[in-house]
Amino acid sequence: MSRRQRKARARHAPEPDYARRQALVLGLLLVGFALLLGRAFERQVLEHEFLLEQGQRRYLRDLPLPAHRGQILDRHGEPLAVSTPMDDIWADPRHLRPDHPLIPELAGLLDLTPEALRQRLREAAGRGFVYLRHAVRPEISARIAALARRQRISGWLGRERTYRRFYPAGEVTAQVVGLTDTDEHGIAGLEKSYDTLLAGHAGLRRVIRDAQHRILAEVEQVRPARNGRDLRLTLDRRIQFLAYRELKRTVREHRAQGGSAVVLDARNGDILALVNQPAYNPNDRRHLTAKGLRNRAVTDRFEPGSTMKPLVMASALDAGRVRPDTPIDTDPGYLKVGRNLVRDHRNYGLLDATSVLTKSSNVGITRIALEFPPQDLWQTFHRLGLGQVPASGLPGETAGVLPAWQGWGRFEQATHAFGYGLSLSTLQLARAYTAVAGDGRLLPVRLVAGQDAAAPERVFSAATARTLRRMLETVTGPGGTATRAAIPGFRVAGKTGTVKKVVNGRYARRRYQALFVGLVPASDPRLVMAVMIDDPRGKAYYGGLVAAPLFARVMAGALRLLGVAPDALDDAGGRLARAEVSP
Repeated sequence: MSRRQRKARARHAPEPDYARRQALVLGLLLVGFALLLGRAFERQVLEHEFLLEQGQRRYLRDLPLPAHRGQILDRHGEPLAVSTPMDDIWADPRHLRPDHPLIPELAGLLDLTPEALRQRLREAAGRGFVYLRHAVRPEISARIAALARRQRISGWLGRERTYRRFYPAGEVTAQVVGLTDTDEHGIAGLEKSYDTLLAGHAGLRRVIRDAQHRILAEVEQVRPARNGRDLRLTLDRRIQFLAYRELKRTVREHRAQGGSAVVLDARNGDILALVNQPAYNPNDRRHLTAKGLRNRAVTDRFEPGSTMKPLVMASALDAGRVRPDTPIDTDPGYLKVGRNLVRDHRNYGLLDATSVLTKSSNVGITRIALEFPPQDLWQTFHRLGLGQVPASGLPGETAGVLPAWQGWGRFEQATHAFGYGLSLSTLQLARAYTAVAGDGRLLPVRLVAGQDAAAPERVFSAATARTLRRMLETVTGPGGTATRAAIPGFRVAGKTGTVKKVVNGRYARRRYQALFVGLVPASDPRLVMAVMIDDPRGKAYYGGLVAAPLFARVMAGALRLLGVAPDALDDAGGRLARAEVSP
């Protein structure tokens, strides 16, 4: 076809149908608009709640409101355990990567090596959150926050307020007060026993956060935080420190394996001091050991040895079987009981009942004990708290061992009278002597102030207890076994004990436990103290040489602190009589 023909054909072709095209395009636009409207309706109306929830999940956060754990205080309100504000430092490993130039400076503030910090971030790679360090001091936390703002990474690095338990008295009260874990849950001592009371109930708040974890607004307080309650103890921090210092000194001086001591208020049974060795520092747990955690004064039991003799003597006095001047024949220094022998250190010959205690004669106390039916002696021991938990509130208290009297032969009855074949704790021993100090009434022990205590139980008559105290004064006087327990200006009553140590169920050779229990002033006792030194390895191992001097040093200081008036007065001149202390 020629060019002219093509032009002619084009002039005679029909016009395009633009109206149909416009209608098609308009129809397509209307359909698209309708679809958009439908989708918008679906999103805004039908899926509104779902989408709102999803958005809130991304930006609405429930954050805990930490509760303040209650304090533990001594009897004068001095803090023994407090919760101090600290901060936990966190990071977003998706943005704060191990190769970030900030790492060395941040590691220094966190007291970490740069490699340790990088490793922590590598382990959390891909996660949106990781804690870098717990319990950072607020001043260090503030420097980290300033660093984050300066580097414009506040959304990648932040802090959360928390609390850390701090113990102002350190190791002095460690086993009594106990400690908490990183979440401030009690795991030892009174922190564990009274965790429900001390622990507050954390609250909850709802906040809006942006993509960089910054809090934009607080929406509501879902649940208010409820702080824990304070716990006030009967402990006297001053006497506790005295007892701890002297116990630690004694254990070191005599190269002992450990020891414990308990000081009670003779008027009401309040525990004024309870100390142990070895101990631990609850503020620095890097060297924490099982031995340090053990509260020996309430968990460890031992045979009380000669400290049982005054309790047997009290039964005999109360029953009218002896008087202080009743003659007791200990010649020739041993006594055959069945097929066994009971021995003294030497032949004391004819003694009176008082001298049986002064010289700590096994033969003498055996002769007295064998006059009793076994059930009578068992009943006395039982009423003095042996074989029963003292119920001080400390975890792990032992009840000790008091064998049933039906199994006693004559030799068992004899050995029980001088403290073998039964066992108790240091706290039980101190408590038993409250019956001597309290005119025959056994006092319940109490460690938490304000708690209702059980009524005292009458064990001996008041006259018996007073007579026994006068007899026990001879133990700390000239010729007694505990002259080193004497305190200038005060009358001191007490009793020593030296027992062979049981190792793997057998008595070990040349291994002992040195004991002393005493009360002062003897005329009107204010304090009772029991001391146990475990396995002294120095030159001395007798209770009168190892435990008694500790008693004297602690009691001398405690009496001054409490303002107790001396009772050893020189009648002639009204001056203080100087107590004799052996070198």
